[in-house]
Amino acid sequence: MSKKTQPLKSGEKILFLIVSVFIVLAVIAYIALETYRLRSPEPVFPNKTHFNFSEQGKLGSRLFREARCTSCHRALRNGTNMGLSLDGVGSYRSLEWLEAFLLDPEKTYGSETLDHGPAPKEAAYVARLPDEERHAIAVFISELKADQGSVSSALPPEGRSEFIDDMVRIWAPDEWKEKYQDIRDKDPVETEGK
Repeated sequence: MSKKTQPLKSGEKILFLIVSVFIVLAVIAYIALETYRLRSPEPVFPNKTHFNFSEQGKLGSRLFREARCTSCHRALRNGTNMGLSLDGVGSYRSLEWLEAFLLDPEKTYGSETLDHGPAPKEAAYVARLPDEERHAIAVFISELKADQGSVSSALPPEGRSEFIDDMVRIWAPDEWKEKYQDIRDKDPVETEGK
């Protein structure tokens, strides 16, 4: 016994047509953006992270890759996006904090972590690395800095921002404005490395 298929109704045809047009336009826009990005002499998206590695940082970079950290993390635009991207982490975490985290992540972080911590967690091996190797990896991560105002930075862009001022004015309760100081009014050296 064969089933008889119903033809699409006119509303369904219109809906499929609209969805198809959006998909085709999205593919065309993606191809155009990638073509422009690859041929552009200037970067389309400016790099807001930087590094200046010491010898210990260079060793840590090599150990970071050899220890398979890039299977979960991204650093220097290498690795995966499964875990936290580490570019810029050195702007808001101190070397001491990073060393403590690599040794005992859940104690340092203050709660359970997804992959770091005691076995059977996948990255449990990091805490068992020799002290010198763990220190070098922490130095490497601490030297991954972010420019002020970048997504990875602890500090907002320099100067005033009408957008940020409007968001604070609209959403921050009045008691917060009295209780907390605007981070943009603090000395940048005062907030770095916390």
